[in-house]
Amino acid sequence: MTPTTHFFTAPDGVRLAWHELGEGRPVVLIHGYISSADMNWIRFGHAAKVAAEGFRVIMPDLRAHGKSGAPHDPALYPPDILTDDNLGLVEYLGLTDYDLGGYSLGARTVSRMLARGAKPNRVVLSGMGLEGLMHTSRRAGHFRHVLTNLGSFRPGTPEGNVQGFIKSTKSDPIALLNILNTFTDTPEAVIRSIAQPTLVLCGEDDDDNGSATALAEALPHGQLALVPGGHMSAVVKPELGEALARFLAA
Repeated sequence: MTPTTHFFTAPDGVRLAWHELGEGRPVVLIHGYISSADMNWIRFGHAAKVAAEGFRVIMPDLRAHGKSGAPHDPALYPPDILTDDNLGLVEYLGLTDYDLGGYSLGARTVSRMLARGAKPNRVVLSGMGLEGLMHTSRRAGHFRHVLTNLGSFRPGTPEGNVQGFIKSTKSDPIALLNILNTFTDTPEAVIRSIAQPTLVLCGEDDDDNGSATALAEALPHGQLALVPGGHMSAVVKPELGEALARFLAA
C-alpha cells in the first residue's frame, strides 16, 4: 500500500495536507510537534499495521509541519487553531463514524477536539500524560528556549535532541515558534468526562508530558499500554504500531 496525499484550504487561507492509507473504517491520527504524518505514522510502519486491520488511516500534517503551509504571520496562529484545522478536516471529509488518535502535540489536539465537541467512537492519547494536557506552558517554554537559541546546545542533551530533530526534519523555526502560541490547556474536568474507550499509549521511559498512568486513571474508560523507549524513541518502535492496531481492531 502506498499513501496518497491530499490538500484542503482552511478558512484563513492556509493550505493544509493530509495523507491516507488503506480502506475501511476511518481513523484520524495526528502527529507530534516538529514531526509530520510521514515521520510519526508512515515511515516506521504504524499506519500500515492499522490499515491492515481494515482501516482508512487519515493522517493530517499540522500547519507549519510536513506538506502543510508554514506561514510566518503570527495572526495565523491563534490559540487552538490546530483544533480548528482538524475539526475542519473531519467536517470536510464528512466523517461521522470514526476513531481519533494522536501522539504528543497530536494527543493534545485530540483532547481539545473532544473538549470542543468531536464525537469519535474510540480515542488514542499517545506520548502524553495528565500534566501535558492540563498544563501546556512547561513544554511550550522548553521548546521556545530551544527555538530562540538554536545552535547553542550540545548533542545528547534534551535541548540538543530537539535541536537535532528540527534540523533533520528541515522544519521552519519561525513557524514552529508561532505554533507554541496555539497551545491550549484542557481542564481536568473535561479529561475526566471523556466517555469513549481511550488507550493511553506511551513509552515506558517517557515522562516528557507527565504521567501516562495518571492520565489513564483519570479517564472513565482509560487503559494503559506501555511500549519500549522514551518520548523520541518509542515512536520508531514496532510495538507502538502493534499496540495501536490491536486497540483499534478490538
